[in-house]
Amino acid sequence: MKQQPQRTCMGCNTKKDKREFIRIVKNKEGKISIDKTGKQEGRGAYLCDDIQCLEKVVKSKRLERAFDIKIDKEIYEDLRGVILES
Repeated sequence: MKQQPQRTCMGCNTKKDKREFIRIVKNKEGKISIDKTGKQEGRGAYLCDDIQCLEKVVKSKRLERAFDIKIDKEIYEDLRGVILES
């Protein structure tokens, strides 16, 4: 059986299979987006499907440091919507 790639949550530092996370991507143009397929090109960061992890990331500005760019509040609101949907 093939082993799934492991990734770490930006909020709680928990390691899980890549498919269990929400992926946030910064593409070559510097645009930040939520990658629902897990296959978009660019630098990726992973978050658990948990609102508490998102709040930790927002408070610590960890995503901004990882991508070295200012992240709009719209992205965080979109992430909240994706987390609350599931």
